[in-house]
Amino acid sequence: MQYRRLGRTDIEVSALCLGTMTYGEQNTESEAHQQLDAALAAGINFIDTAEMYPVPPKGETQGLTEAYIGSWLKARNNRNQVILATKVSGPSAAFTHLRAGKLGFDRDNIETALNDSLKRLQTDYIDLYQLHWPERSTNFFGQLGYQHQADDNFTAFEEVLAVLGELVQAGKIRHIGLSNETPWGTMRFLQLAEQLGLPRVASIQNPYNLLNRSFEVGLAEIAHREDVGLLAYSPLGFGVLSGKYLDGPWPADARLTLFDRFVRYVSERGISATRAYVDLARSHGLEPAQMALAYVTSRPFVTSNIIGATNMAQLQQNIDSAELSLSADVLDAIETLHQQHTYPCP
Repeated sequence: MQYRRLGRTDIEVSALCLGTMTYGEQNTESEAHQQLDAALAAGINFIDTAEMYPVPPKGETQGLTEAYIGSWLKARNNRNQVILATKVSGPSAAFTHLRAGKLGFDRDNIETALNDSLKRLQTDYIDLYQLHWPERSTNFFGQLGYQHQADDNFTAFEEVLAVLGELVQAGKIRHIGLSNETPWGTMRFLQLAEQLGLPRVASIQNPYNLLNRSFEVGLAEIAHREDVGLLAYSPLGFGVLSGKYLDGPWPADARLTLFDRFVRYVSERGISATRAYVDLARSHGLEPAQMALAYVTSRPFVTSNIIGATNMAQLQQNIDSAELSLSADVLDAIETLHQQHTYPCP
């Protein structure tokens, strides 16, 4: 397993990170523990979660993912062996079950969310605390065509950083990160941190995969020049890039079969592009999922690739992708397909 520096911190994280958003919905507590054991044994020291997990979010299950990780940490007594990342939720009209739906990045929300996460995770500190999505109205979760709202009301970035800074000083957080953020938001947080002597963003967790390479347009340069590496989520596009949704009935227990809300990667253009990438992988004797994962992990602006699975066979295949080095021919062919299928699923 390769390890990479997290931003400008002194933390080294594995090139693969274990994503956990299925714990408490598609995976039981014992299955979660089995996955966590296997990941750690394979050299993965980085675990990512969020207060809102599992997904799809609902009041009956909210917080179970962190609770399952917490029970694992307690049972194994191995907190010092893992780098633990979690997130505070931004505003959402669908989240009436979390803090009465009054979400944001003001002091009360951040402090309440963090303290609740610490309890569920059964730990005294979070290594990387992330803002899950912007509080303001902007482009994320596939939104296209930015519509500016001059009267948009959101917590001033300097206030957000000040609260996070106090929590860093208190020892509850080691470092901070962003998620689903834009180039402007990322640079503004960096600028204010430098001006005011507040915590510096160490990473940005955004979607990135063969069907959605929009991170490359504005954020990749920031990742390089400012040492704010990408934690790539959905590297398989909700499993679509494995090819399992292409022909015949969808697998009965698969996420897209169970939850019809996940349509981002199964548009007509998305399916067409997926078929091309799957055919490319198979023509070179590669598993499509491993090719897709290896591509993401190999990008120089990626700090860690967040893999997820609902069973151990999937998890092992995903872990094994860390050993796959794509040939120049495969990489060239991927770029050719990217020109033909440019951002089919932003």
